[in-house]
Amino acid sequence: MATDTSNYAAETQVIPLLQLPAQVPRQTYRPAQSNIPDDKAVRVRLKRVAEEHVKRVGAVPPLTLDELTEHTAAVLAEAGLDPIYGDYASILVSNAAWRDSLARIPYERRLLLIPKCLRVEEKCPAPFDEFGLLCKECGLCSIQDLTVEAERLGYAVLVAEGSAIVRSMIETGKIEAIVGVSCINVLEKCFPHMEAASIPGVAIPLLQDDCVNTTVDLDWVWDLIHLTSDDKTYRLDLDALKTTVRGWFASDELDEIMGPVDVEDVTARIARDTLEKGGKRWRPYLAACTYMALETDRRDTEPNLTAAVRKAAVAIECFHKASLIHDDIEDGDDRRYDSPALHTEVGVPVALNAGDFLVGEGYRLLAEAGRPEAVAIAAEGHVTLSRGQGRELLWARDPQPPASLQVLDIFRQKTAAAFEVALRIGAIFGGADAATHDVLRKYSESLGIAYQIKDDIDDFRGEADSNDLDQVRLSLILTIAHKRAEGGDRDRVASAIRSGAADPAETEEIRRIAEEYGVLDKAEDLLAAYREDAVRSLRFLASPTLKGLMRRIVGKIFGETLIEGYCSEFETRNAASRAAGADAAAGSL
Repeated sequence: MATDTSNYAAETQVIPLLQLPAQVPRQTYRPAQSNIPDDKAVRVRLKRVAEEHVKRVGAVPPLTLDELTEHTAAVLAEAGLDPIYGDYASILVSNAAWRDSLARIPYERRLLLIPKCLRVEEKCPAPFDEFGLLCKECGLCSIQDLTVEAERLGYAVLVAEGSAIVRSMIETGKIEAIVGVSCINVLEKCFPHMEAASIPGVAIPLLQDDCVNTTVDLDWVWDLIHLTSDDKTYRLDLDALKTTVRGWFASDELDEIMGPVDVEDVTARIARDTLEKGGKRWRPYLAACTYMALETDRRDTEPNLTAAVRKAAVAIECFHKASLIHDDIEDGDDRRYDSPALHTEVGVPVALNAGDFLVGEGYRLLAEAGRPEAVAIAAEGHVTLSRGQGRELLWARDPQPPASLQVLDIFRQKTAAAFEVALRIGAIFGGADAATHDVLRKYSESLGIAYQIKDDIDDFRGEADSNDLDQVRLSLILTIAHKRAEGGDRDRVASAIRSGAADPAETEEIRRIAEEYGVLDKAEDLLAAYREDAVRSLRFLASPTLKGLMRRIVGKIFGETLIEGYCSEFETRNAASRAAGADAAAGSL
């Protein structure tokens, strides 16, 4: 199929000024109630077991209570979990049974039911009518985002709860499916009505039922809202794809993709060994995902990962590994992947040469893959990344407290550029048009900046390989600390930045300052905003499959997300708080 390639590689142009995304509501952790697994990983595993069980036994909805009980017991046994989680597991089993049915129903024939306990009660300006809360889209809670997106898709949306409302909506005949968020006991009351009417009802349980600070697996809610038979990604096993991509970097697989290494070619052997070493393989995975999504749109069966796509994906990892070798030298890092960095083992000159060799190997593989547009995109990204790294290195020659936008813009050039190369090369092999490439540019920008913010936060918490705090590198955490601190504390941060190093006592002082001035909270706010900005940029994609997959990628990279809200058990309290809430929201503008 012929595609317009005129805009695949952007023309040389002035990069637009970085704009901060809109702030989104913070979402914090709260323990789940006793009959719901508190560990998100356990909930994810239980959900997967339920889906695999329903598919294996061919469970056909609507399930009777006896069938649901039988399947739930089997799922809990297979997952090795306590029967105390039976009610929760039964909802996941029912969801799995109804999933395909829901996917076939148009958005405009669905109802999204959201509980009002997700609102910030003491500040919420929204009034109520007989159907529930009328969201004012004040941005104080996640109800706005869920409501706006669902209504944009065509849903009817109610911010209310209770089986009576569900029954009345079903009886109108205009609703053919329900996506609900509610506590377990309310969901149990709704199921008999949906079973009697054979209405597909898929629900995500709140993790608490006390109507105070309730949380929910928000990524699951977004998945259900967007679920459609046009989006075929929910049939793809993304974890299996990740495993497949990682397998390409085993020695025998690399020999097949890149060609064997001559035993006497020491430079090639060093480079190949580096390529085989650890890493998350996010970039080749993103390229493979993009290709798979676009190809899936064109066929009813799962597409094959061609030899050309494998070469392109490995090329992307060659570029990444080369940049890490060079970064470790430039930054003075002695360790990588919990092992000595390459330059500490073979010396700086040999390591530099190995990095250059990997760059050449990457371009060789892209050329062999047969798409010159991909070479152009990689070259553009290479130049952009080098500019960003150059700005950071030049700053390090005379370090001064930078502005937050300066740091974020360097993130855009360094990390976001690498994500863009991966995604757009995958799009090239998937036959994407110019409009899709435009969306992927914006998505990559927000995703890359968010990824680097997360890396800075992990580094501050001691969860990363490097330590920007001890070595006083360009860091968003230090930048925010300098901006927020006052008096002598601000001078201490500035002095540490200018000195280029911090002794243990200074490091502890900076940690104290960061905690005292809420630096991590601000960084988490920015992370959430950029992550959400990435998701919002996807609404302009024409491919439902690519849109669905890119949304899931955000969840894969950043992990679970929770909704935080505040609730009252009594409607009288809701009514009483209405006027005060409106005043509070207005005062915060």
